[in-house]
Amino acid sequence: MSPVRLVKPVAPERMPELLRAMPKAELHMHIEGSLEPEQMFALAQRNSVPLAYASAQAVREAYVFDNLQSFLDIYHAGTLVLKTEQDFYDMACAYLQRAQEDNVTHTELFFDTQTHTGHGLDAQMVVKGLHRACRDAPAKFGMTASLILCFLRHLSEAEAFECLEQIMPVRDRIVGIGLASSEVGHPPEKFAQVFARAKQLGFRLVAHAGEEGPPAYIWGALDVLKVERIDHGVQSMNDPDLIKRLVQDRIALTVCPLSNLKLRVYPSLTQHSIGRMLEAGMVATINSDDPAYFGGYINENFTQTFAALQLGSQQAYQLALNSFNASFIDATERARHIEQLDAVFDTF
Repeated sequence: MSPVRLVKPVAPERMPELLRAMPKAELHMHIEGSLEPEQMFALAQRNSVPLAYASAQAVREAYVFDNLQSFLDIYHAGTLVLKTEQDFYDMACAYLQRAQEDNVTHTELFFDTQTHTGHGLDAQMVVKGLHRACRDAPAKFGMTASLILCFLRHLSEAEAFECLEQIMPVRDRIVGIGLASSEVGHPPEKFAQVFARAKQLGFRLVAHAGEEGPPAYIWGALDVLKVERIDHGVQSMNDPDLIKRLVQDRIALTVCPLSNLKLRVYPSLTQHSIGRMLEAGMVATINSDDPAYFGGYINENFTQTFAALQLGSQQAYQLALNSFNASFIDATERARHIEQLDAVFDTF
C-alpha cells in the first residue's frame, strides 16, 4: 500500500468550500431513500395513489425515528407511489442531479426489487428504469453511476434466491449484490447460499453489517458471505481484532454519519467514530444512506461531521481517496478520478 500524500492544511472556515469542491464517490445510498416528499407527492398524483399525509411538510414532520425499524416502516410506505419505469428513472435522475451539485463524480446506487414486487411490480421494469438513468448520467450529469441490488434481510433466503432469479435477464445492468433492511436478528449467515451463488455469477458483493448489529455480523459478512465492502460497519470499533482485520485486508466501510445520528446509533456527531476509524488506518468513506429521510445528501454529511469532529483537509483527502479506491470502477477510471482529486487539493 503506497503512502497517502500529505495535503496542506486548510483554515476551518474554508473547509466547507473544500468539501464541496473535491470530487468524491458515493457508495452507500438507497435510491428509494432519495425520494423527497415533493417528488413523492408528484408521483402519487401522477399515479393516483392516495397518501396518508396532507402535504410534503407533513411527511417531513413524520421523519422522526427511534431506530432502524421505525424508519423502515415509513420508508416502505413511501415506495407505494412508484409504479412505472419512468417513475424509477425520474427518481434516480433527481438524486443524480443532487449528487452532481455535491461534486459526486461516481456513485453506486443501492436498490431493491423485493419491496416493489411485493406491490405487484415487475422486477425487470425496476432495473430498466434505474439503469436508464445510470446510462444517461455521464451526458446529463457529468458522472458515472452503477447499480447494486440489495436483498431484504428480514425476508427469507428462498425469497432472495427468487429475487436473484427474477433479475437474471437484466443481470448485465447490475454490478453488485448487497444486503439491507432490518439488521438485528438477521445475521449474514442466513444468506450464505444465495451470496455464494451471486459470487459464482460474477457479481461484486457488499453487505450492511455492524450498524445496529454486533461486530459478529461484520465477521459473518466477511467470512461467510465473502463481501468486498462493509456497509456501515461502525460497531467494528468495539472489536480490536476486527479493526486489525479490516485494516490488514483493506476492507472499505461505507459510513453514513447523519443516518447514524438520525437512527440514534450515536447520540451526537461529536461522538461519531469516523475520525478514529481514519486514525486506525481503516478504509472509511462518508455517504448519505437515505438522504431524503436522514437530513442531508453527501456534502451535508461531510460538512456536519467535519464541524462536529473538527476534522481537516488531510481527512477530507483521505475520505475522498478511499471512496474511489473502494468503488467498483476499473483502474483507468479510478486513476482519472484521483487525478482530478489531486488537482483540487493542489490548487485549493
